[in-house]
Amino acid sequence: MRPDSTKDAGVVSRMFDEVSPRYDLTNDVLSVGNSRLWRVSTTRAVQPRKGMRVLDIAAGTGTSSAAFAKSGAHVVAADFSPGMIAVGRERNAGNPNIEFVEADATNLPFEDNSFDVTTSSFGLRNVNEPKQALAEMFRVTKPGGRVVICEFSRPPAAIIREPYFFYTQNVLPTIAGFITGASDAYDYLNDSIQEWPDQPSLAAWIREAGFESVEYRNLTFGLVALHRGFVPTTQATSTGDGTAGAAEEDR
Repeated sequence: MRPDSTKDAGVVSRMFDEVSPRYDLTNDVLSVGNSRLWRVSTTRAVQPRKGMRVLDIAAGTGTSSAAFAKSGAHVVAADFSPGMIAVGRERNAGNPNIEFVEADATNLPFEDNSFDVTTSSFGLRNVNEPKQALAEMFRVTKPGGRVVICEFSRPPAAIIREPYFFYTQNVLPTIAGFITGASDAYDYLNDSIQEWPDQPSLAAWIREAGFESVEYRNLTFGLVALHRGFVPTTQATSTGDGTAGAAEEDR
């Protein structure tokens, strides 16, 4: 089942339900193992520690959530796909540091200022109103807290960008279809990657949501970008202005 460009939440949710049993395996294969390195970089940016409350939005099966929870932080793994949530609960049964919640990223069922860190890995791209999701992330994050977003992006160098887009268009759906039996779902994911804004544009969206000191850095030549921002300590007097810049490449 392939959703159209409107990203209807129900259709996208059912698509993820369909691929949930082999979702993590497929990610490892398609990224040639780089997904594990991206997870390490994201965990370092989140800086989880005991006593912290971390909200992982579009958490899927909770692979990133489990990495955050190893520190002793309490992680709420939120996703709008019941299938993903079911697989995540089964895989993380008995882990008291992870709580799975079915939730819409554009209307989070949490109180204001509830989390020390709000994060999303490869999920914001699939939300039908990503700017509204960023506003919700801002709302539920405590003053002084941070947002960390790891997402596919646009490689700045044409020598990387053109072969990468060829791969996502022509190779990725075939391999994914072989593993999951749902090549149409990965046709959609390919489209969502190519339609997603570049690094400076996403940084601007994050600043518009109210976060300050917004920065990003490229991972694996810019195939993926890791964005970070902070909720002003005194939100009422903040202009929300921040700076966005690219840091060193990190494989």
